[in-house]
Amino acid sequence: MNIADILTVIGFVAVVLIIAILLGIVVYIFFVDRTQRQHPVLRNYPVVGRVRYFFEKIGPELRQYFFNNDREGKPISRNDFQHIVKKAKYKRDVRGFGSQRDFEEPGYYIRNSMFPKLTEELRMDKKIKQKTNRYLLVKDPLFTQREEHLEEDESPAYLLDEEDTIVVGENCKYPFRVRGQIGMSAMSYGSLGDRAITALSKGLGIAKGAWMNTGEGGLSDYHLKGDTDVIMQIGPGMFGVRDKEGNFNWDELLEKSKIPQLKAFEVKLAQGAKTRGGHVDAEKVTEEIARIRMVEPFTSIDSPNRFPEFDDAPSLFSFIERVREHTGKPVGMKIVVGSHLDADDLAKQMKETGKGPDFITVDGGEGGTGASYQELTDSVGLPIKSALPLLDYALKKHGVRDRVKIIASGKLFSPDRVAIALAMGADLVNIARAFMITVGCIQTLKCHSNACPVGVTTTDPDLQKALVIDEKKHRTANYVISMRKGLFRVAAAAGLDSPVHFRREHVVYKDAKGKTWSLDEIYQSMIQPGGEGSMNA
Repeated sequence: MNIADILTVIGFVAVVLIIAILLGIVVYIFFVDRTQRQHPVLRNYPVVGRVRYFFEKIGPELRQYFFNNDREGKPISRNDFQHIVKKAKYKRDVRGFGSQRDFEEPGYYIRNSMFPKLTEELRMDKKIKQKTNRYLLVKDPLFTQREEHLEEDESPAYLLDEEDTIVVGENCKYPFRVRGQIGMSAMSYGSLGDRAITALSKGLGIAKGAWMNTGEGGLSDYHLKGDTDVIMQIGPGMFGVRDKEGNFNWDELLEKSKIPQLKAFEVKLAQGAKTRGGHVDAEKVTEEIARIRMVEPFTSIDSPNRFPEFDDAPSLFSFIERVREHTGKPVGMKIVVGSHLDADDLAKQMKETGKGPDFITVDGGEGGTGASYQELTDSVGLPIKSALPLLDYALKKHGVRDRVKIIASGKLFSPDRVAIALAMGADLVNIARAFMITVGCIQTLKCHSNACPVGVTTTDPDLQKALVIDEKKHRTANYVISMRKGLFRVAAAAGLDSPVHFRREHVVYKDAKGKTWSLDEIYQSMIQPGGEGSMNA
């Protein structure tokens, strides 16, 4: 028998063995499926029925990449996702051919001016420039890797003019001065990994004029890695400012307030996506996170729905007053607006007590979260375009608007969305998920599982290796700078020399029939049905 015959026999035997093994596996699965009691599909269609579960499993990816059109995907469409990535990666966001917006649908529009401002007429800091790294796209073929080069880029930081500096807590011992209107919304270390927090901190530091909110998980060393301003959020769990029994620790609060980068405190009453206490699964609570939060490691964390220290507006304001006096720094509150009655009662209490926060962060119900429940994320709390004008109106109605700054948050990740929010009454804007995208988020919707495949919302050290801080920090900086540039561009189109001048008259609403409404008319219909009273407070 020659070698060829031997190889033929060996090959035949191997094929027979493989077929036999495969048949054995199929027969085994057949009997397992037939006898199991959980899935009716598998009992009636053993083996073949598993194909259904396979496609169900990969359904989100199929819809995201193949079946949803560019404007359909939720929570952030592919179109919006790409615009965020382009700002962060290439420091530009130019569109070809035309808009993909459905202009037949009702929506808000920014009033353009017949005589827009020239670039040289804009009131912005033209001296401060920032160097970042950005990619230059050379070629983007269909079947091979795109060709792009990393280059250093210097551009204006697009900061507000010094005279337009926004001052939070003017009467505090240490007021918070802001030169940009866009900052990072609350994202805790623990919900995000240390590499993500570090990259965001360093990127915001490069951009200048921005800030980052720690989230209710407490202040970590990673928040302080970059040279950026920090707002420390204090949630009902009081993480980072509590003792071992879970009581508020005033000495720890004072120590935190001595950190130069920490510019303000925010008392969190609610968040748009989870109007309840926060939750972190046990596997994400490492020893380091437990130390920062002052809790037990590897134990699930559920903070209460509200602070035990107060249960109404007067006692809340007294708590805020005490924190302000204790630290000398501005103190704000984060809320979700449920109706105009809630906003009115808050403003009325501020008027009657003479107390209240230095800023109010109003979070829309469309906001994101690392982990929450469907019934809360979908149906509890008003979206930002309803909540924001209600709060602004109530504060003006009771004559306390000049005492407090408003920070708006809720999918405000493009310059036009920010401009509309400013016109509706916001002074500043918080952004969260877009910043996650700048450091690598691809919307796998696994934030709650500690299995984020790109290392953003995970504390797993192996998964975090995917996130390269020195590369992603520049993307964060590019995004902030591009957003501020776009905001000045929109202001110029509206005939304004600075985005700080956006007011109600600069935005109109077009309904499904094509009729346009001013924001004042919209507010009147929202708050005072029948048109009673004036909205010009």
